[in-house]
Amino acid sequence: MEILKVQNLSKTYGNGETRVDALKNVSFTMNKGEFAAVVGESGSGKSTLLNCIGGLETPTSGKIYINNDDIFKMKEQKRTIFRRRNIGFVFQSFQLIPELNVEQNIIFPLLLDYKKPDKKDVDEILNVLGLSNRRKHLPSQLSGGQQQRVAIGRAMITRPMLILADEPTGNLDSQNSSDVIELLTRASKIFRQTILMITHNVSLTSSADRVFHVADGVLTDLGGDNNEKLS
Repeated sequence: MEILKVQNLSKTYGNGETRVDALKNVSFTMNKGEFAAVVGESGSGKSTLLNCIGGLETPTSGKIYINNDDIFKMKEQKRTIFRRRNIGFVFQSFQLIPELNVEQNIIFPLLLDYKKPDKKDVDEILNVLGLSNRRKHLPSQLSGGQQQRVAIGRAMITRPMLILADEPTGNLDSQNSSDVIELLTRASKIFRQTILMITHNVSLTSSADRVFHVADGVLTDLGGDNNEKLS
């Protein structure tokens, strides 16, 4: 089942001598439960790609379909609601609410949508993340790796069709980085989540089903098990 379709996506900043083509006719699709990694140097266009797919930036041209919905045909308010219900975000900087405990941070997206959290779902996510005994802890009482697990749980709680992870290991050491990638991989399998992750660390792509490489705004699909091609 096709969850994401990116079609001839381009994004340009500036004009004339200051013009920058951040994305150039990018096209690819992702299916339900697929875990893909996007690698590239800083300034290659990978963050712009993620922001466009998440509806945070408007592309200059091209289309993005999530579950066959053209997100840029939606008015801004409708797109905001669609994004909240169908896209989960995992950021490098965690972006947890310091006054809320682990469980409260995870269920926050549901509360924003005036939905009552299902205790069974919350317990299951806490268990998968290894945070069951930390559910009442505040972010300040957690390690960096544990905070990122909370951020992953927050992205998963609405059972979104698509999870976008923006350098999710950027602030973590190597062990915690490996743990986070393992959690994302498990989420894609256990909950059939479609996950697109950007990273500059090629060594973290070995668990991905597919690897994309972005250079100067051009995306190349390297398929799976392509670490040798990137080295």
